[in-house]
Amino acid sequence: MRRMCGLLAIVVMLFCHSQVQAQEMLQMKGSDTMVNLGQAWAERYMEVKPDAFVAVTGGGSGTGIASLISGTCDIAMTSRKIKGKEITLAQEKNIHPYEITVALDGLAVVDNPKNPVSDLTMDQLARIFTGEISNWTEVGGEDKAIVILSREVNSGTHVYFKEHVLRKNDPDSKAEFAPSALLMPSSQAIADEVSGNTSAIGYYGMGYISDKQKPINVAQDENSEYESPTIENVVNGSYPISRPLFVYTNGEPKGLVKQFIDFCLSQKGQDIVLETDFVPISR
Repeated sequence: MRRMCGLLAIVVMLFCHSQVQAQEMLQMKGSDTMVNLGQAWAERYMEVKPDAFVAVTGGGSGTGIASLISGTCDIAMTSRKIKGKEITLAQEKNIHPYEITVALDGLAVVDNPKNPVSDLTMDQLARIFTGEISNWTEVGGEDKAIVILSREVNSGTHVYFKEHVLRKNDPDSKAEFAPSALLMPSSQAIADEVSGNTSAIGYYGMGYISDKQKPINVAQDENSEYESPTIENVVNGSYPISRPLFVYTNGEPKGLVKQFIDFCLSQKGQDIVLETDFVPISR
């Protein structure tokens, strides 16, 4: 009897092992801006393809690209384009990054709902985040020192905001965030800090907007209309701080990677983009 139980246990173990082996695995890492979107895609995909398992983790765009280069993920999610030095490093390791645009995003600049400042120009934003403007009175607010919140340097959101807002898309500009800026580990951390700090200003993908923060209306310059970070304004190009969102794979996607990305780009996948407050690439 004991021998039969032992044989049965071995059979069960072998069966379970074969089941694990039969399940296709996919690792997706990277942008914190995109992590909620990636998880939503994964959950919906696994509903229609139960024999697949898609694991999604954040950590920042740089982390996703580094993971792709090291071979520890199948798909890197990024809110910025891959850098030349990252491509060189990848090629040295026989990795060939392949870029796919999967959604659009508007970066929201937010302050506390109790802060009276609701409209800022791109120039004012640049001067605030570089530290040139340091008190809210300088932009029509109360007499309080401005608390600057930024994503950490590994974040694609940080890179995009620096290049597009602080440096005004000028490749020769050396503008940097003020030394006093608090570098936050995630978009949610910025949202939480702004919610409880009436002096704070920060930025994140507009999918993180809630009624605990107030999105600031942004104008290209003093002669332009102030626009809010909405899907409509990102699509029509009127909101000044908008960007594409990418995934990168090692070479043109194949197999499960292709099937999953095809799902993300399908009507169902782009509906999920809309549901998570991002902008579909086709409407």
